[in-house]
Amino acid sequence: MTRTRKTMSDQAFYSALQAKLDTLQTEGLFKPERVLASRQGAEVVAADGRTLINMCANNYLGLSGDPETQKAAEAALEKYGYGLSSVRFICGTQTVHKELEQKLSEFLGTEDTILYAAAFDANGGVFEPLFDENDAIISDALNHASIIDGIRLCKAARYRYANNDMADLEKQLIAATEAGKRHKIIVTDGAFSMDGTIAQLDRIVELAEKYGALTMIDESHASGFMGKTGRGTHEHFNVMGKIDIITGTLGKALGGAMGGFTSGRKEVIETLRQKSRPYLFSNSLAPMIAGASLAVLDRISKSTELRDRLHENTAYFRKEIERIGFTIKPGTHPVVPVMLFDAPVAQKFAARMFELGVLLSGFFYPVVPMGQARVRVQLSAAHTREQLDTVLKAFEQAGRELGLIKN
Repeated sequence: MTRTRKTMSDQAFYSALQAKLDTLQTEGLFKPERVLASRQGAEVVAADGRTLINMCANNYLGLSGDPETQKAAEAALEKYGYGLSSVRFICGTQTVHKELEQKLSEFLGTEDTILYAAAFDANGGVFEPLFDENDAIISDALNHASIIDGIRLCKAARYRYANNDMADLEKQLIAATEAGKRHKIIVTDGAFSMDGTIAQLDRIVELAEKYGALTMIDESHASGFMGKTGRGTHEHFNVMGKIDIITGTLGKALGGAMGGFTSGRKEVIETLRQKSRPYLFSNSLAPMIAGASLAVLDRISKSTELRDRLHENTAYFRKEIERIGFTIKPGTHPVVPVMLFDAPVAQKFAARMFELGVLLSGFFYPVVPMGQARVRVQLSAAHTREQLDTVLKAFEQAGRELGLIKN
């Protein structure tokens, strides 16, 4: 009898899950995985053998499948082995990890850096060790999910301000101050991945100084290519040295594999080494990733070639897509949201572009606000002008077929 009840309970559980999956399918929110049979790059080969121009990777500098990156990874693999089978504080720290932490600190202009297995872990593990119920976290409404989840794990009071709205940020700072909170920290993405907009770090720093708050930025979509020497949005706004905590990833512009980091004052980083649970209870970053990341930092510190090419590609695509007749979110970031507004249209458009040999993604509610459906284009230094022209022609063809452009 007990087993029968358990079986019925099991079936109810699985049926409930299937019903939720069916709802996602019906609402057009189910996310199928696209299977590639090639390395990452400006062109990729799908599992069915088709070659596609890839416009949806975070491969900003084109280094994910780059031979020099691979060579550096192979050298680290040969010297340090495949993995460490340990967390950092037991026997999982090699010289290559310390070298990368030092190199990142020099690159970002901070005192110290701690590596994580993923940027999600960096954001997930930064708040709970540093802040408690006496403190306040003031977070941008469009911050990455990892920041949101990290804040949820912390007992600090939560305040949220409208995206990039400095008047609302000041309002929340006043509220936290009047509530008598001990420490206040403003948290924002440096660049917002859905809109391609950049946080107003100069104004944020001004407000932080006015109200005695700390500042934290997630540089996942900025490290390596934003700013004069690619150090990020804090360099772009000339506020290097004025940001208290910087998180970021090795999985986008800085090589594209995986891994995250938190960088800042030595007191902050040492506290995280002692108390940040994702750091304490996750295996060390694979040494080949650390070695390749070191090579990437050396490469982009010596030459502006990749950044220059990325910025040229971004400016060209932004200008030409508007000339064709599409509406985009203004800006200079290589994330270019092409606004289609209607969710079914965004789905149809992305599917048609796939048929035309272009890989990109459609986004709609609840990922973006209702009525703000779009396809998101991401430029790379690896894209050639010929490839971009092919993509633009596909945009024009699909746009005319779906009645989105008239001229």
